[in-house]
Parts: sequence; structure tokens; C-alpha cells
Amino acid sequence: MTETLKNFIGGTWKYAGASESLKVLNPASAAVLAEVPLSAAAEVGHAVLAGVKAFSEWRRRPVGDRIQPLFKLKALMEENLDRIARTITEECGKTYAESAGELRRAIENVETACGAPMLMQSEFNEDIASGIDEFVIRQPLGVVAAITPFNFPGMIPFWFLPYAVATGNCFLLKPSERVPLTAAALFELLEASGFPPGVVQLVNGGRDTVNAILDHPEIRAISFVGSTATAKYIYSRSAATGKRAQCQGGAKNPVVVLPDADMEMTAKILADSAFGCAGQRCLAASVAIGVGPARDELSSRMADAARSRKVGFGLDSGVEMGPVISAESKKRIEGLIAEGEREGARILVDGRNKKVPGLDDGFFVFPTVLDNVPPRGEIARTEIFGPVLSLMHAATIEEAIALVNARGYGNMACLFTSSGAAARQFRSEVHAGNVGINVGVAAPMAWFPFSGWGESFFGDLHAQAHHGIEFYTQTKVVVERWPRDWSRRF
Repeated sequence: MTETLKNFIGGTWKYAGASESLKVLNPASAAVLAEVPLSAAAEVGHAVLAGVKAFSEWRRRPVGDRIQPLFKLKALMEENLDRIARTITEECGKTYAESAGELRRAIENVETACGAPMLMQSEFNEDIASGIDEFVIRQPLGVVAAITPFNFPGMIPFWFLPYAVATGNCFLLKPSERVPLTAAALFELLEASGFPPGVVQLVNGGRDTVNAILDHPEIRAISFVGSTATAKYIYSRSAATGKRAQCQGGAKNPVVVLPDADMEMTAKILADSAFGCAGQRCLAASVAIGVGPARDELSSRMADAARSRKVGFGLDSGVEMGPVISAESKKRIEGLIAEGEREGARILVDGRNKKVPGLDDGFFVFPTVLDNVPPRGEIARTEIFGPVLSLMHAATIEEAIALVNARGYGNMACLFTSSGAAARQFRSEVHAGNVGINVGVAAPMAWFPFSGWGESFFGDLHAQAHHGIEFYTQTKVVVERWPRDWSRRF
């Protein structure tokens, strides 16, 4: 019998009163893993009510006490890493190593948020005028929510949750309906960590659930990661109801390769970036720009890397890349490959219409490399979100930077070179929030904010680190005077 997932509201696991549900599929086999309810607005209302009730006490707990459940959560995540990594692979499709790696990143955010007693410290000025002091304090917002995507179900919720609760807020998660099993497993650990009822909550659902979250007057802030179109929608609807919002959108991440780069190292790192997680990450390299003489060797090496990558079920030994998330994604990706060919790109390696033995129903797109992609074509502008690498060519680094900056997205840009001067020029001039030098995935560690520019981010404060602390707190300026003669009255 197929399991129907529950919501976690007010410290209790409850079946949703939903009239509709969706099947959760293993993308490698299309086997049904569970059913997820599409919770109605009433479920969101129940969760918010529980969060509001918990907030009045939780916010008044000393910050040193609020982080104690996070210490316990870190230990539980370490102990259960293997089990949860397997769950990620089964419902998301990535390899076991990739799943374990994302959980390590989640744990790092829990560790960083445990520094909230220091991260929340602010400014103090004594004697701004005679006998008058002025200082800033940070206070929590109330009930906050995050709407998270399918591609990193174990990591992305922890860009937000630890910082929100450490600063005194109550947190509501709406995970992707495609990968709800990971969130359920993680909330079992959160339940065991000792958070009071209502401080951390989970509501499953789809678009109607999201709209209920966006419109609820007691939810003060929204965190989101997903496509640019949805990020714009959530940002604008949140702003209309006076909520804070940090909305991470799509990406089209370029990598520039100079002739002086170590080509063997570059090809390996670039292949991992483009084809790792089946290209389904917001920091996947999607365009590689060979500069001058780097062109031919880059094209040859990337084609070889694509052909040699082992594709299959992520729990099987030796597999380097899994499926994409759904049949719809597979169809869309293969359609974009065809569009690139129609626009004049040359297909060096074609990953369409291939099968993994024993997994005929899986949603597999094999690594694909397109050469001579027109810079102004559809394939050069569109986020493919699949294992497809587009190759372009430039005569100089200046021309390559111009190609990078011509796109609307600004999530990541990377350079491979042995020249410090070129690296300095690139990092200074390129329009991107995350920059890598001889790095294929410029993913910030938990103690740095995850930046993003242009169409890749809507908001002011990003996820993680001190940006997370600032996003989940509001500042209060206190001007204080205690004349000496007042004290003589007592």
C-alpha cells in the first residue's frame, strides 16, 4: 500500500484534509514511492496559528537556549546521514555521493546558525550627547516561511531554517511536492531535537498552498528558491502584502576558459559542474566560452568527458549521473536540444533517446554537448536545467566577459586561467553574484551569503550567514538617557 505523507503542525504529525494528492516517483524507475497531499489553505492557517502561539514564548528564550536544539539536530543529522542521503537519491535522482554532499552543506548551516549569540550582536555608542547612549538591538519577525525546490531537498531548507529559529522566529516549510520524503525525514529529526510545538512546521502542497502562505497576514517573511518566473511571482505577491522576501531565481552560468588554463583539470571540473546532479542545480555550468586557442582542445575534451560519464540509478556502484526529475523535464530538455540544433549549433554529443539497462521507464537524458551555439539564440538564453553544455568561442577575455554580461541572469560566472591579472579583471568586471576562479561550482560556504544578481535573485538580503541573521530580524534603535540626579531619588 502506498504511504500518504502527513503534515507536521503544532508538534504533531497529521493527515491533511486535502481532496487531492500527487504520486511521488523515483525518477530512475518511475516507481511510486508515496503520495503527497495538496494541502488546502486551512492547513496553512492551522500551522500559522500554532506558530503565532509558540512565538510569544520562543522569542523570549535567551538566544543561548534557542540554539541548543540545533546542536542536537546537528548530531542527529550526522547519525542519520546515510539513511536520508538514500532517500534523496530515491526521490530526486542524484547519486548517493551528491546526496551525502548536500546534507554536509545542510549540516554546515546548522553549525553556522549556532553562532547566533555572536551573529546577532550589534552596535553601541556611548555618549552620543552628554549622558545619552544609543544602540541597536535585533528582534525576530514572527512566523516566517520557506518554499523550496526539488533539486536540493536536504540542503536548501537549511539555508533558512536554522537562522530563522536561532533568531527567535517560528518557521514553516513548504517543500517541493516532487520530493517530500526528504523533508519528512528531516522533520522527524527536528521533532526529536527538542523544539517546542509550533516552532518548526511542515505543510505539503502545491500552488494553492503556496498562495495561502503568500497571502496569510501573520506570515512576515518568505524565502524561495526556484525558477525566475516563479521567483518574480512570489516576490511581487509577497511585497503586495508587506512581507519581506528573498527569492532565488534561475540561472545560465557561463564558464570562461583561457588558453593558459590547465586543460586536463579544467575539463574534469567543468564536466562535474555541467553534468553533476544531471545539470539540475542553480550553479551548474551551462555555457563554456573557449578563448582564442583554447577553443579546439576545450571542445574535444568536453565531448570526451560527456561520452565517458556513467549514467544510471544513483545508488548503484560507479554511477556518476542520475536521471532528471520527471518525464516533463526530460521532454522539455530534449526539446531545447533540438531547438539549439535548429538555431545552428552542432551537436558533438547527443544525450537524447538513450536508455539505462533495466530502467527503461526512467527519466534519463545523457550528457549532451552543443558546439558553436549562437550567443543570441534561444538555447543560449534559456535555463535548460539538464545535463547540457553549450560551447561558445571568443577571441579575447574582453569579448568573453561581454558575452557573460549580455545575459539577464547573474547567479554564477567562472574563469579558468593561470593568470592572476586575468582573474582579477574577471572578478572585477563580470556581472554575477557568485564568482569562481579555477572552480566549477562557486557555491559559498555556510558562513558566506549565497549571492545572486539580475534575474537570478529578487530581494536585498540573501540566504545563509549574516545575511540570514539580518533577514530574519528587525532592528530597533534605542536612544537612552539616565541623568544622575534621577538616581538620587531612590
